[in-house]
Amino acid sequence: MSVARPREEKTGAGVMVMALAVLFFTAIDTSAKWLSLAGLPVLQIVFLRYFGHLIYALALYLPQEGLAAFHSNAPAKQVLRSVFLFSATICNFMALKYLPITVTTTIAFTQPIVITLLAIPLLGERVGIRRIIAVCVGFLGVMLVVQPWGAEFHPAMFFSLGALLLASMYFIMSRMLAGVETNATHQVWSTLLATLVLTPFAVQVWIWPDRGSVWAVMFAIGGFGALGHILTIIAHRWADASILSPMVYTQVLWAAIVGILVFSTWPTVWTLGGGSVIIASGLYIWRRERAKARARRRAAAGR
Repeated sequence: MSVARPREEKTGAGVMVMALAVLFFTAIDTSAKWLSLAGLPVLQIVFLRYFGHLIYALALYLPQEGLAAFHSNAPAKQVLRSVFLFSATICNFMALKYLPITVTTTIAFTQPIVITLLAIPLLGERVGIRRIIAVCVGFLGVMLVVQPWGAEFHPAMFFSLGALLLASMYFIMSRMLAGVETNATHQVWSTLLATLVLTPFAVQVWIWPDRGSVWAVMFAIGGFGALGHILTIIAHRWADASILSPMVYTQVLWAAIVGILVFSTWPTVWTLGGGSVIIASGLYIWRRERAKARARRRAAAGR
């Protein structure tokens, strides 16, 4: 039976590691868009992302935990969580095929807002009026980015919104399984299931690359996924989640840099404006959560 490693108080290091993890998550999206522009089918790219991650996960966890890494205490929920994850990846990579990486990244920033709404019926969490207002403000930010009324709108934005909803459900399922499953089980199940489901579809559309650079990115994308998730786990062992959460917003900087240097696309005023609104509402929700957590700790200490 696997045992979780104990928490350590290394807040500064945890923040830096989380920032590095976000960089690797940006590298996943960058690789996916680059491979798509190179002519590889989306299903093949998604397969490569999870197959590569699976190899890294097995190499890391099998020597440590053996077959216990495959054991799940809640297999039905674990399957559902995994399906939400790779379905979100498919939608996200489809969106990246047509949209600038800054747009898909900015839309993804509304995850804390969507999760807040979904947590009410699915997790039974209570949400106050101020958080509801913050959610509505965040939605306005999404509208500024998507611009369904203007010429900047692209139908692929529906894929990005689908990825947002599916990824939010993945995080809801992760909350449900918190304390039930080990990190090894989470990673092995999500990558193995995605690989098994996607293999027959990837084989049908498979295109062999004709350049060494394409081969290199094909091998790298799974490693980016594995490193991003492993670093995220380390960061959360070294620092509180409430401290690490805002680091996700550094991805907008990485996405802008990648967009300019790799794809020669500059973020629009609408993307920057909508992103600012989304980040502000997300930070407000984060601040409220931290304040409520401190109040609960003071109340518990006063008993």
